[in-house]
Amino acid sequence: MSLSIVAACLFIVVGIYFYNNPLKHGPWFLSRRFINWFPLGMTYAFLYMGRYNLAVSKNAFGSLMTKDEFGLIFAAGTITYGFSFLVNGPLVDKIGGKKGIIIAALGASLANIAMGVLTWMTVTGRTHLKLTGWFSVLYALNMYFQSYGAVSIIKVKANWFHVRERGVFGAIFGTLISFGVYFAFDWGQAILDMTKAGATGVEGWLQTLLRKLFVPEGVPVDATWAVFFVPAAILLVWLLLDWWLIRETPEDAGFPHLDTHDASSGHMHEIYTTMDLLKKVFGSPIMLLVAGVELTSGVLRNGIMQWYSVFAHEVPQKGAEGIMANWGLLLCIFGIVGGFAGGLISDKFFQSRRGPPAALFSCFMLIMAAVMAMCIFSRPLVVGIAALLIVAAVTGVHSLMSGTAAADFGGRKATATCSGIVDGCVYLGSGVQSVCVGYLSGISWRWWPLFLMPFALSGAYIAWRLWNELPAATKKYIADHETKHASATRA
Repeated sequence: MSLSIVAACLFIVVGIYFYNNPLKHGPWFLSRRFINWFPLGMTYAFLYMGRYNLAVSKNAFGSLMTKDEFGLIFAAGTITYGFSFLVNGPLVDKIGGKKGIIIAALGASLANIAMGVLTWMTVTGRTHLKLTGWFSVLYALNMYFQSYGAVSIIKVKANWFHVRERGVFGAIFGTLISFGVYFAFDWGQAILDMTKAGATGVEGWLQTLLRKLFVPEGVPVDATWAVFFVPAAILLVWLLLDWWLIRETPEDAGFPHLDTHDASSGHMHEIYTTMDLLKKVFGSPIMLLVAGVELTSGVLRNGIMQWYSVFAHEVPQKGAEGIMANWGLLLCIFGIVGGFAGGLISDKFFQSRRGPPAALFSCFMLIMAAVMAMCIFSRPLVVGIAALLIVAAVTGVHSLMSGTAAADFGGRKATATCSGIVDGCVYLGSGVQSVCVGYLSGISWRWWPLFLMPFALSGAYIAWRLWNELPAATKKYIADHETKHASATRA
């Protein structure tokens, strides 16, 4: 049932993509662009499956991984992810997004295989190593390669999508993230359930295959390692499709040059060094504000996605069991809604300005976190719904900032560097909350939403300061377009 709902959402997203055509591209351009972004996007979605499978496996590890240890491992990965963009962003700007996504898929696949091997050796008693240290290293390595994913998809997007189309693409970007979260939490949990040692009544070819591949005969342990091996194998398949189908620019696919009217318009002939690219971020007050919004959104985003399942496991959610049972599917649906709401509001009501919807969504997250704090132990259904609404809003903010604003203000020449460092701030924020919530929840879960509230308020203030900002080339394009429309109306 859940797979059917996700498939329906995918068809709707694809339909919206073809329907939304403000620049009146030809049908073959729209089709070839779809052939480009779909495998790129699905690779990114399955990178998420190979990223959040750690959170899914946490409860399955039991006493082998405590909350504090899980928080430290996740923090090691997210902080590595955040700082790696200082290297990977400029590199992808030089080598291109196609090579970048291939590096991401291959590296993350190998890192997941290594985590699967370590899990297998530990759970079956072949080694008695402490998981915290080794998992911190391997998860950090995984996240290093994962960091190539976002910058690569946005790098290719910047060449194929005009600024006036990027709000909707930001919504598509948020949708792909939501699919990845669904794959990680629902498919990941299904893999764990199907490979339990005591599972009886095997049903279906998939469960039969998984048990044959991963469940050892005569060994009474759960095959937790399967949750790492499966996404690794899927990523290798998408890697081959990426190599075959993706083209870096419209010109590489045989189309005329497309001027996207972002910050690189008129500057595509310039050559940037790594320092020039880094100055595009650290020397730009606007990019620093975008990064600041993303730092706060990282706290909210993973502060909910990472911890709600742990909270619901420790504190029975009577009356809200359906939320936990369908957590991945609900994250997917609410994320899609939030991503499209942000993108459409930006493009349709604010002339592709990204600050206004980000500010509004941050204020909404502040209110929902306050609702969670007031109802944390008394009204489980309200807490679950508020958590999902935060996920919707934060997905909208993230897709607008990392997926869109960074490309707008960075321009095609510096898209990977700018979006990478901005996206890195998300995971720096995630690293902060991972350690803090892991500690504070040990005192009382009431501290969990209270910790999130100041970051939502800060995000709203920073986004408000971006309210009227647009790249100069975009402002000129809008002004010229409005002048032509006015002249046509008078005529």
